[in-house]
Amino acid sequence: MIRIAISAEDDRGLESVVSPHFGRCPYFVLVDVEGRDVKAVGAVENPFYGSHEPGQVPAFIHSQNAQVMLAGGMGGRAIQFFQQLGIQAATGASGTARMALERYLGGELANAEACASSEAHHHGEGEYERDEVGRLREEAEMLDRQLDEVVFRLKKLEND
Repeated sequence: MIRIAISAEDDRGLESVVSPHFGRCPYFVLVDVEGRDVKAVGAVENPFYGSHEPGQVPAFIHSQNAQVMLAGGMGGRAIQFFQQLGIQAATGASGTARMALERYLGGELANAEACASSEAHHHGEGEYERDEVGRLREEAEMLDRQLDEVVFRLKKLEND
């Protein structure tokens, strides 16, 4: 059995909306999975939602016994912390936690790439977390990518 953490905007379990950035999400949905079967679902508040220092959120996810972290996006430093903790991080999650989980279990979500705007704003060095304009830009870029993905998937379904 593995535990998968998913960055979330609310605490509605698998119906929660995936947060564009794991470090600033208000909640994490925790899903225990055996094979492709969901065994348990819960949600925990992100104790570092307001602000955090590098490494605090990955350490919190580790304390929740998660082996996988799914998020819309994250900075390069966070990805390194997850690697050091033995947690597989995957970015590009969108929609609901259920959709992100299904994409992960189906092999579509497997890798983590640092957000472009976090790299440009030196996210890994802690400055970016304190810059409200940068945070909003990153969230807008992530939402734009998510919208593009949803439109693409919708068109694909309509053509099938």
